[in-house]
Amino acid sequence: MSSQTDISESVLAGPPNLDAEDVASAVFLQFGLTGDYTELVSERDRNYRLISRDGTSYAVKATCQAEDAIVTDFQIAALIHLENRGLAGVPRVIRTPAGRDSGVVKSKDGFEVRLRVVTWLSGRLLRDVDVTSWIAGRFGTRLAELNIAFEGFTHEGEAQSLLWDSQRAGELRRFLHYIDDEAAKESVSKVVDDFDSRVEPVLRDLPHQVIHNDANDENILLDSNGDVSGFIDFGDMMRAPRVVDVATAASYLRTEGDPLTLIEPFVTAYKQKNALLDAEFDVLFDLIRTRLAMTLAFMYWRLAARDIDDPYRQKTLAVNSNALRFLQNLSDLGRAAFRSRFQT
Repeated sequence: MSSQTDISESVLAGPPNLDAEDVASAVFLQFGLTGDYTELVSERDRNYRLISRDGTSYAVKATCQAEDAIVTDFQIAALIHLENRGLAGVPRVIRTPAGRDSGVVKSKDGFEVRLRVVTWLSGRLLRDVDVTSWIAGRFGTRLAELNIAFEGFTHEGEAQSLLWDSQRAGELRRFLHYIDDEAAKESVSKVVDDFDSRVEPVLRDLPHQVIHNDANDENILLDSNGDVSGFIDFGDMMRAPRVVDVATAASYLRTEGDPLTLIEPFVTAYKQKNALLDAEFDVLFDLIRTRLAMTLAFMYWRLAARDIDDPYRQKTLAVNSNALRFLQNLSDLGRAAFRSRFQT
């Protein structure tokens, strides 16, 4: 991993210096779309929901200036690839009348910013529903279908350097001093040790492909029947071991008590649609724990600048406290018990 940018250098850049009026003007001139804009929460980009005059909704993204152009091209090409494969439930790229798949907008400080428009996917977020075993199973099936659709797709921008890259989990040690909860620090430290000894040595030999890499409960949509209907936010896509996508998604299927209540139907359904090799399954337990450890480490890193009694800090810790409990419960279960639950 020494050839990669140090993970601690992956500080999130701010969004471009734009407002809705700037974006609306550029979208009208280049894409011919007008309507009402509502800004969406984003750390790096300026994202908006556009409801056009005919009632059609779109997602409009003005890309962070720190993002390499080849990465933006990769994200666009990936969505076009999924469209060509006929996969439902993913955003479709909107072209300009001239056939271009992106545009530009000038920021207030004079920078040229890439502009993208995609279809808006409606639905409830997985985060906002009580996830049942059936929903977890459908999630597994849909993620398997997404991974199958990505098979064979390659692009120059697929090797981007990301903070949320599970392959680089060994670098989490640099974040341990930010964790001021001793139980959390101990849990994260143990996961990193296990990653170094059990996972990192075998990663390069696992099946690799382009993956979503962020199938968390805020990026999964459900339809009116409660079925998993789509995926959004493809900004963390990269080429990585396929099983990382499974582990990342599983890490957000958090429950009290038995940690496999939802993971078991999720993984079982995934495997029925897209079989995992034994070598992949051998590291799944540790990769789920790895994603949970990353969630905790990066959370404390971002909160480090805030006082102990800061309201935002306290709220964030409360909201994410289930990540630590879930990690501890999963670790207590152990690898052998994890694997035995999936033996047939």
